[in-house]
Amino acid sequence: MDDETTWWFFALLSAFFAALTTIFAKVGVENVDSNLATAIRTVIILAIAWGIVWVNGQFQAILTISPKTLLFLILSGVATGLSWLCYFRALQIGNASLVAPVDKSGLILVLWLSILFLGEPLTLRVVAGTVLVLVGTLVLIL
Repeated sequence: MDDETTWWFFALLSAFFAALTTIFAKVGVENVDSNLATAIRTVIILAIAWGIVWVNGQFQAILTISPKTLLFLILSGVATGLSWLCYFRALQIGNASLVAPVDKSGLILVLWLSILFLGEPLTLRVVAGTVLVLVGTLVLIL
């Protein structure tokens, strides 16, 4: 597969695993504090990610990461951690069928922030897609 199709394959896998994450997490937080559940989940993710890095022999590359890249990876990690903590708490007290669409509506922010900060083009398709996601989210939660 070339990059034009590979990204699509991994994006679909991401969506599939994100859906499983929601279902498994909803059951997993039934009788445990959501913060503890997030911590347990994080340990598993760490083990898998570092295992893959080790098996692929990519560990030495950590020494070549620029300070700017490292800063943004750290900021991304902080944002991910806060997102997971909030997501697990929302799942603990709300319906998965409502929490997930609201969580996924972050796509709207990604679209706009990618235009503002990454210089990605604002096209009619981006605007239409953003509006449709917003309308779809509102239909699901109202």
